[in-house]
Amino acid sequence: MPRAPDFWWRRRSLRALALAPAGLLYGLASGRRMGRSGAASPLPVVCIGNFVAGGGGKTPTAIEIVALCRAEGLNPGFLTRGYGGREAGPLLVDPTLHGFREVGDEALLLARHAPTVVARRRSEGALLLAEMGLDLIVMDDGFQSPSLAKDLSLVVVDAARGIGNGRVMPAGPLRAPFRLQLGRADAVIVTGRGEAAMDVVRAASRAGLPVLRAGVVTSAPADAFRGKNCLAFAGIADPRKFERSLAETGANVERLIAFPDHHAFTNGDVERILFEADRRKLVPVTTEKDHVRLASLEGAGAARLREICRVLPVRMVFDDGRRMVSMIAAALEQRRLR
Repeated sequence: MPRAPDFWWRRRSLRALALAPAGLLYGLASGRRMGRSGAASPLPVVCIGNFVAGGGGKTPTAIEIVALCRAEGLNPGFLTRGYGGREAGPLLVDPTLHGFREVGDEALLLARHAPTVVARRRSEGALLLAEMGLDLIVMDDGFQSPSLAKDLSLVVVDAARGIGNGRVMPAGPLRAPFRLQLGRADAVIVTGRGEAAMDVVRAASRAGLPVLRAGVVTSAPADAFRGKNCLAFAGIADPRKFERSLAETGANVERLIAFPDHHAFTNGDVERILFEADRRKLVPVTTEKDHVRLASLEGAGAARLREICRVLPVRMVFDDGRRMVSMIAAALEQRRLR
């Protein structure tokens, strides 16, 4: 996925203004699409989405919600479209057999935590998960997709980025008009620190929607990176967020090499990273998602980078996990009574 243009995140921009008519047309089309009825799922569906193109913490949020559900005795599985992979599915992901080129990087991360099905047709993926004897589907992305009916739609918003200039693509980062999307959400989850999402929080509160808070924390040992001179590299929606998270561990982040989201690394990228690390005597550090994509790259350089590269593991933690659990329980009860 190409890197989101900088003007998307500025309130005033001539480029955004020039693209506003195209955004209006895209918004009309996406709004009509969101208004369609989704196919019924054999299992309850909790959807983790976002208002904008790019990341906001959907995947770590989905992983944490599965952990909370398991603690309550539920048996959940993940459903994802498998962005970046070529498999149409429905396919049960096996990390020992599948690489990111087949199923996408997010699917491989999800499969470490619960059974994960990749399916372009989400209704078919839901059937496969039901056949496996699970009792809940946690869907990573798909909030704007009408392909499958949802029982609970949770929209993740990055506190440091918000919804940018508030315009619809290509004039801004929104996937559909904000008010329309907000009307189809059941709750908003604000992740991280910052004030950029306050307009979203106020709008959600006026609409009577719950607003939950969550933050990314590293699960690495406390001294794993402290004092180390690091070269950070990442192909995620906001590489600067990764840089900040690494710095918060006590690492000295001397250099950041940013790639587009879901970037498929090349041997040329590897040579660049190794050259910078060797020249400056830095420790290469990346995200779990990026490390997954490195795993399928062949060549001596790639093998060396995988050997010396460190991974910063993170997890999403809710400020009030019990509230999240109660919302899911209420949605499941409402479905049972229908």
